[in-house]
Amino acid sequence: MKAVPSDSTGPREAIRLAEPGQPTLALQVQRATAEATGHGDVIYVHGATFGADLSIFHRFDGHSWADEIKQIGLSAWGFDFAGYGASDRYAQRDDGLPAGRLQDAAAQLRRVVAAVRARNGDRPVTLIGHSWGGSVAAHYAGICPQDVQALVLFAPIVLREPVAGLAPASPPSSHYPVTLLGQYRRFIEDVPRGQPQVLDEAHFLAWGARYLASDATSAHRVPPSVITPSGPLADIGALWSGQALYDPGRIVAPTLLARGAWDALCTDADAGYLLGAVASRNREDARIERGTHLLHLESQRTVLHARVNVFLQGVMK
Repeated sequence: MKAVPSDSTGPREAIRLAEPGQPTLALQVQRATAEATGHGDVIYVHGATFGADLSIFHRFDGHSWADEIKQIGLSAWGFDFAGYGASDRYAQRDDGLPAGRLQDAAAQLRRVVAAVRARNGDRPVTLIGHSWGGSVAAHYAGICPQDVQALVLFAPIVLREPVAGLAPASPPSSHYPVTLLGQYRRFIEDVPRGQPQVLDEAHFLAWGARYLASDATSAHRVPPSVITPSGPLADIGALWSGQALYDPGRIVAPTLLARGAWDALCTDADAGYLLGAVASRNREDARIERGTHLLHLESQRTVLHARVNVFLQGVMK
């Protein structure tokens, strides 16, 4: 374990989870202070294209989502799935088999939860899953309910009836490149015409530099790009083709579904279906105005942070 430099509320601890025959995973924690009145552990489960350093731990103007979680007395954990950030990479193949699909990711999340519970007195944890990571978190909450105290599904990918041409096509190889322009388009494509953009340009440039730096080989390609496992895209394609990858009817933990009002990947219909299918009686929908699928990096991120904190404080009383 070592300290990770921090530019705001103190250093994070970095932990390497090594296991024979398995990829080594990078896990970090920003612990609540000893005098905090609350207690508990929140694990952030990242989405398809970037890991913990670029999401829960990324600071805009010196402040991150982890800082907000810490302020209510909870420890914020984040990790990188294999293929992302500081974790081991999958071997790249051209055999048409996508790397890093949900079953692999769920096994990695199981290792992370076990590592956290080994360090927190064996208390159950809260999961916050974003996008495809929400599918992984929902799957895990259903099969391991004893581990999950509460569940936050942030812009989750939801089962849909098949519609020709709408499911994303899986890349023909195990990985695919994502450029900075590709990421930028994700911030603007769902913003209605005539509305201001949701991410400050200076913030995006700073985030983008860190994004490209997350892959040591990014500058070797023109344009520079981050090599990304294609398994999440295959999973999204499966869900949008009517193939269930998790059963929301097995989720019994208190559940919050948080999303941006402009999010085309998690619509009102998606949210209604998923919350209607969740078994927990404690379930809430938080629809946040002027937000898209990457709400946690946008101007309305503080609204997201506050709404999630209210939920967490309510379920951890």
